[in-house]
Amino acid sequence: MAARRTVIVGTRGSQLALWQTRHVIGILQQRFPEIAFQERVIKTSGDGSYHKSLQSMGGKGLFTREIDEAQLAGKIELAVHSMKDLPVDLPQGLTLAATPKRVAPHDGFFSAKYASLKDLPQGATVGTGSLRRQAQLRRARPDAQLKLLRGNIETRLRKLAEGEYDAIILAAAGAKRLGMCEHLRCVLPLRIMLPAAGQGALAIVSREEDQVLWHGLSDINTERCVRAERAMLAALGGGCHMPVGALGRIVKGRLSLDGLAAHPESGECIRRRIEGDPRDPEALGKSLGKELLSAGAKRILRNLNEGNL
Repeated sequence: MAARRTVIVGTRGSQLALWQTRHVIGILQQRFPEIAFQERVIKTSGDGSYHKSLQSMGGKGLFTREIDEAQLAGKIELAVHSMKDLPVDLPQGLTLAATPKRVAPHDGFFSAKYASLKDLPQGATVGTGSLRRQAQLRRARPDAQLKLLRGNIETRLRKLAEGEYDAIILAAAGAKRLGMCEHLRCVLPLRIMLPAAGQGALAIVSREEDQVLWHGLSDINTERCVRAERAMLAALGGGCHMPVGALGRIVKGRLSLDGLAAHPESGECIRRRIEGDPRDPEALGKSLGKELLSAGAKRILRNLNEGNL
């Protein structure tokens, strides 16, 4: 009897990353019962140094670089990432092979004391490590004291429970996946908090020569929406940790795409919506990116890159 082929799947070591990878391996195992799939934990540049902002650490590739290197070296065959952490430009030789069905992409409001963002007292301390969330919070609650918050979900929720913050903002999907919803008071409406490009979606990355093997794992609507969001992000400069939000949705057979770029300190926000043919999501995303740049996003992002916050 021939030996069963084994495919090694690379992942970060956080509880959420492991949950996501095991979820994807379950899908893979159902689709390919003749293959044995095994996870391999790889530490990345983004793991640790939680007292620093992602922007100060360089932003791009912080949660993927070492996994990319392992993949190109043949140490792993597949990798599972949170789509919002995946740079729009992958290293030569790697490709986004599949995009499973997305869960709700909303950001969540977490608090031990308060029911919603509007219920926070004047000058409340709100934790976030995201420039995108910071910028939108400046508009929604300009009185709030925003305080850096990084670390895995467990660390962030522990700091909230210990009283270091009155509230924190996290992607609701991650907390729901881990069953850590004790302090999830509500999801933030999209008009207040537009999510990051790819938020709520998972990315299966493979070597380019193998991508045809895994593409059937994609959910077509999720894939099209994410491709549009990432194309918009690329048009704005490609940084997955910039103060940029994007969300695509299929509505009555059309692809509706919302996008924004915002200033993390002033809360100035440039937001636009576009819709078009879902069969050409990159064209739609590129068009929206250009519209945002013309409307003022170019100035906001230039100031950010030059450190003029």
